[in-house]
Amino acid sequence: MTSGKRLFFLVILLVLVLYVMRVTAFSRVEVTPLEKILVDTFAPLEQVTARLGRGVRDIVTFPFSLVNASRRARELSEQVARLEGELHRAREYRLENERLKKLLDFKSGPAADSGLKVTAAAVIGRDPGNWFSTITINKGRAEGIRENMTVLTPRGLVGRVIAATDRTATVLLITDPRSAVSALVQDSRTPGMVEGTAGSAGSLRMIHIPNDMPTRPGQVVVTSGTKSIFTRGIPIGEITSVKRDPTGLFFEASVRPFVDFNRLEEVLVITGTHPPAS
Repeated sequence: MTSGKRLFFLVILLVLVLYVMRVTAFSRVEVTPLEKILVDTFAPLEQVTARLGRGVRDIVTFPFSLVNASRRARELSEQVARLEGELHRAREYRLENERLKKLLDFKSGPAADSGLKVTAAAVIGRDPGNWFSTITINKGRAEGIRENMTVLTPRGLVGRVIAATDRTATVLLITDPRSAVSALVQDSRTPGMVEGTAGSAGSLRMIHIPNDMPTRPGQVVVTSGTKSIFTRGIPIGEITSVKRDPTGLFFEASVRPFVDFNRLEEVLVITGTHPPAS
């Protein structure tokens, strides 16, 4: 190509560039006829190209999205499990604090008013052969606990200590058939003996109730303290039914204990007495 032709093409190219620059200036408002034709012609192609681009992008990024979603779901599941665990622990702490507060209130209230020295202990074991026979607590001789000391909760009588080591003690529950508690019907002062019943789920019965002093359901039974190792006046339970015993010489009554022996977790041991609080 000769130099003249090259110069001619350069001039034409320069003119075209200047023209394009003029028609595409930012300050321009109107669209030229040529631009309209070009836009209308290539608009469908641009739409197809854009759709294809989005489709390709979605196909390429889909596996990564699945991986991210799976990881996020796993993280959320772990977070939910952790929060549920914290919620359960917080609820357990709250319930424990409520139980301990009741023990403290009883220790500083009714026990102090009655002149009783009490030591709080936690239940750390049960007789596997008989759930309502004995329990083991985490206090022993080092804390002043001895055999035959009375064990109770703020709700009522639990039993008595039958053995003690330096750090633990074994408590015979009043629901055990081997247990016998000298008792009174609280309002009528009717005497009797409360004992556990064999093969029952923690129920009690009051026997040797005199014929001339009948009882009725709803009356409260407490310890009598007469010739007994148990401290006087501790609530035992409520009479639910009354009948004559097989000999016909006495009445006997079924007694529902105030203490829930299925949920026994903390107890109080009466370790001595002091002048009642004024």
